[in-house]
Amino acid sequence: MNWIDKLEKKFGRYAIQNLMYYIIILYAVGYVVQLFAPEFYASYLSLDVTAILRGQIWRLFTFMIYPPSSGLFWFLISLYLYYSIGKTLEYQWGTFRFNLYFVTGVLLHIVGAFVSQFLFGVNLGQYFGTYWLNNSLFLAFAATYPNMQFMLFFILPIKAKTLGIIYGIYFGVEILAGFLAQYLTINMIVGLMQIGIVVHPAYSLMALLSLGNFILFFLGMRDMHRYSPKEIRRRQTYVRSVKKGEKSVGTHKCAICGRTEKDGDHLEFRFCSKCNGNYEYCQEHLFTHTHVK
Repeated sequence: MNWIDKLEKKFGRYAIQNLMYYIIILYAVGYVVQLFAPEFYASYLSLDVTAILRGQIWRLFTFMIYPPSSGLFWFLISLYLYYSIGKTLEYQWGTFRFNLYFVTGVLLHIVGAFVSQFLFGVNLGQYFGTYWLNNSLFLAFAATYPNMQFMLFFILPIKAKTLGIIYGIYFGVEILAGFLAQYLTINMIVGLMQIGIVVHPAYSLMALLSLGNFILFFLGMRDMHRYSPKEIRRRQTYVRSVKKGEKSVGTHKCAICGRTEKDGDHLEFRFCSKCNGNYEYCQEHLFTHTHVK
């Protein structure tokens, strides 16, 4: 039994079922806030480490309402995508394990913001939103369902593992770029910034820590194969075959009264050699029945 199994045994009853449903509600609230009062999130709700240290503790929770997209169309697509991913992972892993994965991502997200602030003096948490939380969900889905297909731009079919590799390479470059910033030329830094990569060690450290839940669960756990669709399907097939085998085990049943050996240990059953067919009778009707011709 690994440490997650031990935690589940102890705290599993506290797990929130259908967690992504509530996360999606938070995103919807965040979208409304961004739509009507875009400055309000940054001023009062974001993961601003400086403000938190001044006593605005609620920011440790409210930063999670940041929507995954700003445009209405892509926002709705994102809600559907992340809700489907979250529900699928919860069904596949179990409620507790999915809760643990998501909550670990939130905690590491917060830790990353504080560590970046203290080590580099850069308050980046307020700009991160839920970007890395959502990406950690997608990476978990791609690792669990590598052959699941997405329709890229609603046209091109592409497997989850292919997207996962592309994302992994991009995130790898994003993380390494900040740590290697002093060795990069100005042209390289400008080029990276043009594709959305912030070249700063504080950003790289926070990104690395924010993806820590994926690293911990999939690279640090040797038994994650137990939760792969293939392994779970194999176990389900085995259980069904065992149950089918149990049902196929013949039970003795009297052709006259219908009693079986479950109706009493004293009952005995015999087949009648004079009947035309496999007819079985209890001791009470073995010699009194009318033979079937």
